[in-house]
Amino acid sequence: MEIKSEVSNLSNLCPECEGNTISVQEKGEIVCRQCGLVISERIVDVSHSDKRAFTKQEKERRERTGSPISILLPDMGLSTVIDKNNIQSPDLKRAAKWNSRMTWDKRNMLIATTELKRIGSNLNLPNHVKKAAIRLYIEAFKKKLLRGRSINGMVAACLYFACRERKIPRTLQEILDQTSVNAKNVRRCYRTIIRELNLKAPSTNPISLIPRFVAELSLDAETEKTTINILQSFVTKYSTSGKDPKGLCAGALYLVCKKRDKRISQKEIANIVGVTEVTLRSRYKELVNKLNIEI
Repeated sequence: MEIKSEVSNLSNLCPECEGNTISVQEKGEIVCRQCGLVISERIVDVSHSDKRAFTKQEKERRERTGSPISILLPDMGLSTVIDKNNIQSPDLKRAAKWNSRMTWDKRNMLIATTELKRIGSNLNLPNHVKKAAIRLYIEAFKKKLLRGRSINGMVAACLYFACRERKIPRTLQEILDQTSVNAKNVRRCYRTIIRELNLKAPSTNPISLIPRFVAELSLDAETEKTTINILQSFVTKYSTSGKDPKGLCAGALYLVCKKRDKRISQKEIANIVGVTEVTLRSRYKELVNKLNIEI
């Protein structure tokens, strides 16, 4: 109370020129309007016990409105949880019993969001990719595309589509390694959501995968730059539809390593990239022939 009275007395008149004062909320100061004397500075905000807020916008942002709403929560974080401990009323006991029984829709979304967050965390995917994937899953669920299909398979397909749409360098094999569903079911779910939801299948740019493979192979920056230039020349001149982007990456990396006399075998590159040695050699020969590169 003493602080409030002191602040109110200081905010009336200036002790030097007895002029009117003004409160600078951004700095927490009280300044004379006439002579510019700083009467008080670093004023402690004692109006509430939360974080300090000096402007109206900051006060609106820091209002207490509960936990944030997120689409990654199965019920948007708006569900009601009734504590079953020390319930005396029989009506409340009945309500708590029925509250614990989930419908199939809620159970489905709970399983899907849990699986999606698990895969996203293991692959270090950003939140905007996970949110886009769960929005796509909700749309597929509303159109009843889950009938006869696995929940985990549909989640993996939605997550793969979101990664390709937002240019995140994650391959289908990496997502399959984090789930128990086989590749055939995931590909079937992927084709279903593209066909039924009228989506345009985005293509994966092989150039976006090069930095990660270069780091895993412990190669230098010059090798990375040369590999990107070769792939850029190939992509601009020829179509890459129907070709695995990982195969192009493996062929380009082997080509650059061979030109720069890097002692890295085909097997090592194929294992890191995730393709077979036959695919690596095929893409290697294609790059050499079409770009007229001398080895």
